[in-house]
Amino acid sequence: MLPTHALFGMVLALPVAVAAPEHASVALGAGLAGGVLPDLDLYAGHRRTLHYPVGYSVLAGVAAVVALGSPSPPTIGAALLFAAAASHSLLDTLGGGLELRPWEATDDRAVYDHVRGRWIAPRRWVRYDGAPEDLLLAVGLAIPLRLHVAPAFERVVVASLVVAVAYAATRRVLPRVARALATEVLPGRVPPSLLARVPERYVEDADGTDPVPEL
Repeated sequence: MLPTHALFGMVLALPVAVAAPEHASVALGAGLAGGVLPDLDLYAGHRRTLHYPVGYSVLAGVAAVVALGSPSPPTIGAALLFAAAASHSLLDTLGGGLELRPWEATDDRAVYDHVRGRWIAPRRWVRYDGAPEDLLLAVGLAIPLRLHVAPAFERVVVASLVVAVAYAATRRVLPRVARALATEVLPGRVPPSLLARVPERYVEDADGTDPVPEL
């Protein structure tokens, strides 16, 4: 889930923040931004439009070399932005697929690999976004951040955890809510051009069946 990615991006920046406090704000801000960046494609080709597991990794490597040779806010920020975006794209391959109810494991698409021109299959080490293990990972990432970051970023950490807990608690009912909005609430109330942008997974299985397996 997005809070886990945001926290992971800041954890990547934590060594820089601790070792070079003068660059802490830039490093943590870039890590946070990079952790969030790929999911801006949520409603526009999710996990394909802004997810680049190879591209971000290459950019992160180049930017890291530049930052090591000439450390400055721009170079450090760029290195951590790309590193966090790369980690987001790569970590998504360890989760579930793109189906509306990923705990059913019916989709074999995790992240699109633009270099090879194919989808990477989900490994489901974290069964789905918002799963109990996802929440546990978010809590584990938040602990070192809570201990070492400045108050401004501490508030970001706490807010991320609040969102993570709320999302995990409601994750199993969200498909029903999304389907109801897409098939019952929004039609006739929003322009057709806007409704056409709703991902197909929100209108599939319109019979409302939504089995809830055991955790």
